[in-house]
Amino acid sequence: LINSGVNGAELASMPIVMARYVADSVGSIYPLLAPAVGALGAFLACSNTVSNIMFSQFQFGVAQSLGISGAMVVATQAVGAAAGNMVAIHNVVAASATVGLLGREGSTLRKTIWPTLYYVLFTG
Repeated sequence: LINSGVNGAELASMPIVMARYVADSVGSIYPLLAPAVGALGAFLACSNTVSNIMFSQFQFGVAQSLGISGAMVVATQAVGAAAGNMVAIHNVVAASATVGLLGREGSTLRKTIWPTLYYVLFTG
């Protein structure tokens, strides 16, 4: 994903192509969705840092295509990724094991989804 722009055919990288498509499809409401992309990345990768590495170029590309502040959109990516880190499965399992709640990860997830949604919605 990240190094896909390094090719002999001089094709644009996947994040940039996806960014152009999303900018054309969603348009000016995209900043509302940017934190959700960060949260989804952290949920899937179980890491705020990995989410930011994977999706910052995409987020910046959408901002450039829309002619808005790239720094603002990448910042909302980072906030969303931090929020998504609360519901990352690896983190929920690790926290549950640490405090003796093994087998009750679903209960923990149901409680932590609310602050995650709050951060994602209000940041957007």
